[in-house]
Amino acid sequence: MKVELQYFADCPNWRTAERRLRSLSAERSFQIERRLVSTPREAEVAGFRGSPTIVVDGRDPFAQGDEPVGLACRVYQTPDGPAGSPTLQQLRAVLGIGSVDKRGPGLPTRRSNNR
Repeated sequence: MKVELQYFADCPNWRTAERRLRSLSAERSFQIERRLVSTPREAEVAGFRGSPTIVVDGRDPFAQGDEPVGLACRVYQTPDGPAGSPTLQQLRAVLGIGSVDKRGPGLPTRRSNNR
């Protein structure tokens, strides 16, 4: 399994996502590749829907398909409300680790532009 963490430097939420992914990588034995997205052009080429974006085997499992592409912090809907990163349970669900939350992985609900 290939897991890529896409982010831009001004968004603090990617570090939370990275910590959560690293804790899960020991359970599933996968590597995490980080991809810094620095320009609007890079965001467009990557299909970057905001920071952090987690891509699993080439697919963004949290994407609804209509999110704009660009340099912004991404907001995920979690069982506890909007957050800057998916929860451990949501990540387990999309990575196929352990039990899956019946409510689904949780989808981003809105974005806030930082630039």
